[in-house]
Amino acid sequence: MTRSGPVVIGFDGTPAAEHAIREGGPLLARRRAVVLVVWIQGLGFELVTLPASEIGLPPAPADVETALEIDRELLRAAESQAQRGVAIAREAGLDAEPLVVADDPDTSVHETIVRVADQRDAAAILIGTHGHGPISELLLGATTRGVLRRASVPVVVVRHAGSDRS
Repeated sequence: MTRSGPVVIGFDGTPAAEHAIREGGPLLARRRAVVLVVWIQGLGFELVTLPASEIGLPPAPADVETALEIDRELLRAAESQAQRGVAIAREAGLDAEPLVVADDPDTSVHETIVRVADQRDAAAILIGTHGHGPISELLLGATTRGVLRRASVPVVVVRHAGSDRS
């Protein structure tokens, strides 16, 4: 690996993401790592106005305090999730730190992962994928596919067969 930056670990808290760190981490042991959790900023405002828009009515005035509290809770959950990912990464031999990034609803998670990897001069990206049955051998999740297509660094994809239904 010729880049000097850390390994960027895309972490969403799922068993597949945990499995990716446990299995892929030893391959990258003793490297610096950033456990990246992406959360959608402003989602609270969308959720507060969602019921009216779902039934074809114009959006109701947003309860700003409720929307802000939802966003604060989402941020706290993302920070907690990142800390859990860091603990798993450290157990796997990585020198890990958390990174929580807020994005808007129009930015896909894979774009954020690739952008952070580029900004950090990442040596690689580590990401998990879910097994969803026999077709999973041919198809990957949207985030994994997006990272593979757009990353300018090596991508380590660890398949989680524990959820495979085949």
